Amino acid sequence: MSFDTPDDRRYLDSHEWAAEDGDVVRIGISDFAQDELGDVVFVEFPDVGDSISAGESFGVVESIKAVSDLYAPISGEVVEVNEALLDRPELVNDDPYDEGWMLAVEPSDEGELEELLDADAYREQVE
Repeated sequence: MSFDTPDDRRYLDSHEWAAEDGDVVRIGISDFAQDELGDVVFVEFPDVGDSISAGESFGVVESIKAVSDLYAPISGEVVEVNEALLDRPELVNDDPYDEGWMLAVEPSDEGELEELLDADAYREQVE
């Protein structure tokens, strides 16, 4: 099975993605991850103003099958959260790369983004 893996973002091997969007980096989970989880019923993430650290858990995604930790692809300050997911967590399944994004972070070390997997390397991992 082939999964949508946009080339314009970087990936963690734990299936989170990070994409530059102006001065911030948006974070979410990959199409592969949402498919493995099944129907997402709840998403928990930090508050605006909180700091996250690369490689550390920043929240939880809960589906009908499992509860999974979310890991930060980069370090920085949370400047926006996707409030729509509180009422409509299924957006993570429907559109994991656009409507289903989770956080926007002001990065504290832009070099961290370059250390993540590019789309080709991530595709090789999940196929």
